[in-house]
Amino acid sequence: MDEQKQATVAVGPPDIELSEEITAALRAELPRVSERTLAAVITSVPSYADAWSGPMGETIRGAVELALGGFLTLAGRSGGSDPGSPAAEAVEAAYTLGRGEARNGRTMEALLAAYRIGARVAWRDMSQTAVAAGLSAEHLSAFAELVFAYIDELSAASAAGHTDELETTGHVRRRYLERLAQALLGDAPEETGPAAAERADWPPPAALTAVLLPEKHVRAVLRKVDARSFQPTEDVRGLDAFSGFALLLVAEPARPSARARARLGKLLAGHEAVVGPTRPWLQVGGSYSRALALLRLRESASGGLDTEEHLVEILIGADPEALADLRARVLGPLDDLRPSAARKLTDTLRSWLLHQGRREDVAADLFIHPQTVRYRMGQLHDLYGDRLREPEFVLEATIALATPVSPDL
Repeated sequence: MDEQKQATVAVGPPDIELSEEITAALRAELPRVSERTLAAVITSVPSYADAWSGPMGETIRGAVELALGGFLTLAGRSGGSDPGSPAAEAVEAAYTLGRGEARNGRTMEALLAAYRIGARVAWRDMSQTAVAAGLSAEHLSAFAELVFAYIDELSAASAAGHTDELETTGHVRRRYLERLAQALLGDAPEETGPAAAERADWPPPAALTAVLLPEKHVRAVLRKVDARSFQPTEDVRGLDAFSGFALLLVAEPARPSARARARLGKLLAGHEAVVGPTRPWLQVGGSYSRALALLRLRESASGGLDTEEHLVEILIGADPEALADLRARVLGPLDDLRPSAARKLTDTLRSWLLHQGRREDVAADLFIHPQTVRYRMGQLHDLYGDRLREPEFVLEATIALATPVSPDL
């Protein structure tokens, strides 16, 4: 913004220079023009109704007076285009004013509306005074061009200040939010989370839910959820393995509930999201770990995935090597069979365990005749003996075969 702040006021027709008499009359009228300008802005722009109390009110009033004084200096050509002239000081003040208005929460639209109204009032009063002091009709239009070009310059400087303040504030807050995310996803959120939230000016919600979804869907989802939701982008552990995926920490205003869960699921429908469990905000690291675990198992989020509906799959998939060893031990008695026979008996044993020995249900599950189930179970009894009735073996076999066994195992 240095270029904007140091810009000289080189506006208006070159052939107008107000006489000392007209300049003196305008300068004498400046306090009243300033008051009427401020009053018109207060009346016409609701955002400025309470802007005049306190230090910011004095800043705005001073900026208006400096702007009007700078204009007279420009119109009288006593200041030229020197960057240190009062006219250039007015541009600097306008820039500062814009930054202050952004800090006070007023929008760019409100700021520019104030300029438009202020310019109209100032032009009306100053042109009347100038004409009364002897400004000729032939110079009136040139005077108007000078007024509005000058106001355009000031409003542009204020707009630049407003934008710069928002960008600076946004960058700083973004950095603090990233540090907050690292604290929440790290090993000691209870110690570091509250302080990080305070630095980020982030009021903690009751709960957070980690959501993994394609980057292209992030903005659409953020528009629908609590405003305290945000997207960490720096050093999100584990997510680099899934190109194009992003993490959202979705804020929930209340403690976890089935209703809130259903509402979030509805909002995420069609966004190919993996939804972790909803946790108190300091425990969202566990929500992210679980969502990431399910994404690793599935390698995609096609159709959307809710971790609450895949707890067994996540638990069993937590240690693939341990699961493989357990399956090998459970299926050891089938090692000497032909692969096709072993697969049939494995499928039958799995279905028998899951259906608690109900022959008709096993037959329907495997699309075979109940007599075939009886025959195969006879083979399994020959191979396993009394182990099929031992609770410890039943538990191990149920866990080992809870998910279908691939043909190569």
